Amino acid sequence: MAVPVADLHCDLSQLLPIPLEAHFCCKAGEVLAVVGPSGGGKTTLLRMIAGLSKPESGKITYGEQVWFDSQQKVYKTPQQRHIGYVPQHFGLFPHLSAIQNVMAGLDHVPKAKRKQRALDWLERVNLEGLPDRLPANLSGGQRQRVALARALAREPAVLLLDEPFSAVDRETRERLYIELARLKSQLAIPVIMVTHDIHEAQLLADRMILISQGQMLQQGKPFEVLSHPRNEAVARQMGLRNIFDAKVIAQEPGRNMTWLAFGEHQIAIENAPKMTIGQKVRWVIPNQGIRFNAITSGRLCKSINKLDVEIESLLVMGESVRVIARIAGVEQVINADIPTHLCDKLALVQGQKTTVALKSDQIQILQT
Repeated sequence: MAVPVADLHCDLSQLLPIPLEAHFCCKAGEVLAVVGPSGGGKTTLLRMIAGLSKPESGKITYGEQVWFDSQQKVYKTPQQRHIGYVPQHFGLFPHLSAIQNVMAGLDHVPKAKRKQRALDWLERVNLEGLPDRLPANLSGGQRQRVALARALAREPAVLLLDEPFSAVDRETRERLYIELARLKSQLAIPVIMVTHDIHEAQLLADRMILISQGQMLQQGKPFEVLSHPRNEAVARQMGLRNIFDAKVIAQEPGRNMTWLAFGEHQIAIENAPKMTIGQKVRWVIPNQGIRFNAITSGRLCKSINKLDVEIESLLVMGESVRVIARIAGVEQVINADIPTHLCDKLALVQGQKTTVALKSDQIQILQT
């Protein structure tokens, strides 16, 4: 019997054996990505939600159901929580066929209905025609789909995915992204996906949590976290490379503009927090805020922030080029990824002197 759809709320805290602080909600129909480096507490958090590990303190609720409450001494088993769980390496039984692996998760379904439900879900993950194959005779992507079908055939209250694409090659991973994105529109349950891949989270997640060393650094929509990182730890975890020092030299409340001294340059930023003149700050700008385009057409002049730079190196990475440029009067370099065709159009070469623009509304002051 299907479980009524509801939101998942977690409020967890522990010091041992692995420190962890987690406070969040995953709504029904939402994909929440938990992102962080290895050993940061991501899998531990997932196991706590699944009922496989017991937190020191806190509360986990699914709608009106209390799954865990340290004060009330409530601790529901994984079976009582009715979780769909896909571990890192899929957890398939090697001696069972694809359809038998899916049926193995259907103990709660009448025997007469198990086979048809398993076949239906294998078809939904595009594995029709392969029900009798053993895992050893399936590709990595096919094994991943069997594991996903087994979890979803249970009609779970919550779907938990632990690094779901880490065991497959890049081409297969890209295909599976499309499959999950298609399935996502059909799922009305909370889905929590653990990953260390920011790109994966941006593609698939409605919201994301950044976690490091057991601490939640920031949560929100992927684009919001990318464009408004709270501090330097978040910025670096999001893969932002352009982090600089500056000093506040003026504020214009009427225009909502703050001016910074950046080496020999003055740069303007919009919507900055209240600061004092002379205050030293750290600031970051994402790649989309750095403009190489339109240098030759003169449109760059519309930007307040223009920096004279010298191209130090160009690294071609398929459809994009990583440009490292030295800024006049500043020790640090600026990194920008631009499309290969634009790099060719601008005829950028090592040693070339040119100009870049920094979008004032994309510059973010970091908390220290």
